[in-house]
Amino acid sequence: MTVAIVFSRASLSVRAPLVSVETHLSPGLPAFNLVGLAETAVRESKERVRSAIINSGYEFPTRRITVNLAPADLPKHGTRFDLAIALGILAASHQIPTQRLDQFECVAELALTGSLRAVRGILPAALAARDCNRAILTAVGDDAEAALVSRLAVYAGATLDAICRHLKDIEPLPQTAFVDSGKTHVTTAGDLADIHGQYQGKQALEIAASGGHNLLLLGPPGTGKTMLASRLPGLLPPLEEREAFETAAVWSISEQGFDVDKWRDRPFRSPHHTSSAVALIGGGTTPRPGEVSLAHRGVLFLDELPEFDRRVLEVLRQPLETGRVTISRAARTAEFPAAFQLIATMNPCPCGYHGDPSGRCVCSADQIARYRQRISGPLLDRIDMHIEIARQSDWLKHESDTNSESSEVVRERVVHAQAIQLVRQDKLNHFLSVAELRQLAPLDGSSQRFMQQAFDHFTLSARAYHRIVKVARTIADLAGTAKVELAHLQKALNLRCLDRESATKA
Repeated sequence: MTVAIVFSRASLSVRAPLVSVETHLSPGLPAFNLVGLAETAVRESKERVRSAIINSGYEFPTRRITVNLAPADLPKHGTRFDLAIALGILAASHQIPTQRLDQFECVAELALTGSLRAVRGILPAALAARDCNRAILTAVGDDAEAALVSRLAVYAGATLDAICRHLKDIEPLPQTAFVDSGKTHVTTAGDLADIHGQYQGKQALEIAASGGHNLLLLGPPGTGKTMLASRLPGLLPPLEEREAFETAAVWSISEQGFDVDKWRDRPFRSPHHTSSAVALIGGGTTPRPGEVSLAHRGVLFLDELPEFDRRVLEVLRQPLETGRVTISRAARTAEFPAAFQLIATMNPCPCGYHGDPSGRCVCSADQIARYRQRISGPLLDRIDMHIEIARQSDWLKHESDTNSESSEVVRERVVHAQAIQLVRQDKLNHFLSVAELRQLAPLDGSSQRFMQQAFDHFTLSARAYHRIVKVARTIADLAGTAKVELAHLQKALNLRCLDRESATKA
C-alpha cells in the first residue's frame, strides 16, 4: 500500500483552511477516484492532472488511484488543488521524493500541457502557510502577491516539471523576494484645491476623514457634491500593514483580482444605483464579497442615494453598525469584513432644485416627501453627518482664488488627528462603543443641558445622540483639545441638517 500526503489550502470567505491531499495507489483495474466533498471544478481536475503528468514527461500510474481531500466535510471548489493532486500521484508512484513534501503547501491550477496557472485567493493561503511555518509552491503569476507576506518562502514554477525538479533538488527554484510593504501614498482622485468655495463641505470632509465618519451631501445638481466626495480618499493616510492585508485578502478572492502595486492604497468603490442587494452586500452560491467588502478600510461612495432601490439600501444597516457581513446559505456561512466609510450624495427633491434661490423647483410637497422616504430613518440615523451643499452665486469670484488648501495640507491635519485617536483608544472615533464614548468624551453640566435640549427639540434617537458626540470628539481632536466642549457639540449638531429640517416640519 502506497500513500502520499501533500498540503494545500481551500478558500472559505477570506480564510484558507488547510486541506490534506491524501493519495493512495492500490492494485486493481485502473481508476481515478476523487473524494472529500469536491465540487465540479475540483472533480474535473482528474482530466487536467492526467494530461499534465503525461505531457510533462512522467508516467501516469495504471493502477487504482484514490485521492481524498481532508477534512471531508469542508467544501472544496475551484482549481487550486490541481498541483497538490498531481504531486501526490507522482509521490505515491515514487517518481518524486516524499521526504520534503511536508515542508510545502501547493496552490496552483494545471493546464493540459503541464503549465501552471494562477488562482484567486493566493494571499489568504500564503498568510496561513506562514503561520504553519511552511513554504508555498505556486504559479509564476501568483508569486508577487504571495511574496507580500514577510517571513514566507515562496517558490513559483512555470510548469509541473519545474516544481518536480525543485523537489528532486535537480534544479532548485529561486525564492521570490519579499516585496517591501512601504509605499508613498499618491492621490489619484483629484485635489481638494480644484474645488473653489464650498468651505463648509470641505470642512465636513476633513472631519469625516479624521474620525472615519459617514457623510451625506445634500444639494442641487452642479454644486460639487460628487467632486467633494471623490476627494475623500486623497485625505486619508495610506493603509497600515495589518489593514492592507485585510483589504488585500478580500480583493484576492474577488472577481476583480488584486493589484500588488496598489496594495497600500485605500479602496474607493462607487457602484451604480442599479446595483442589486447581492452586488452590494455579497453572496452567490459560493459566497463572494460585495461592494461593501471591497470597500473595506476605504470609501464606499453612493451617488444619488435615493435612486438606489430602498430594499438594496437596507442591507447596509448591519455592516454600518458592525463592520462585518455575514452571508448564510443552507450549506455554509461566510463572513467578510466591511469596515468602510460611507459617503453619499442626494438632491433635495426629484427635480433637484427645492430651496434653490432661482425658484426653479416644480415638485409638490408630496413628491418631495416620497422622494425623501426612499431613504429610511434607521439608515439616515447611521450616517454621522448630513450637510447642505448650496449653489454658490459668487462662484466666479472663488474660481480665481489660488489660496485654496490642497489635499496634502488637509491630509497632514487628518493624519495628526487620527494619530491622537489611535494613541488614546487604538481606533477612530467612529468605532467607539457607548461605554468608551462616555469615558473618552465626558460632558460637563452646560454641555449635558445643551444635548438634552437638542435631544428633545430635534427628537433625536439615542444612536443619533451618540454619533453627534463622536463627531464632536473628532472636532476637538482636530482643534487639539483634550476635552469635548460646548462649541464642539454645537458644530457637530449643525452638521446634521436633516434632523433640523425634520424638527422644523414638526
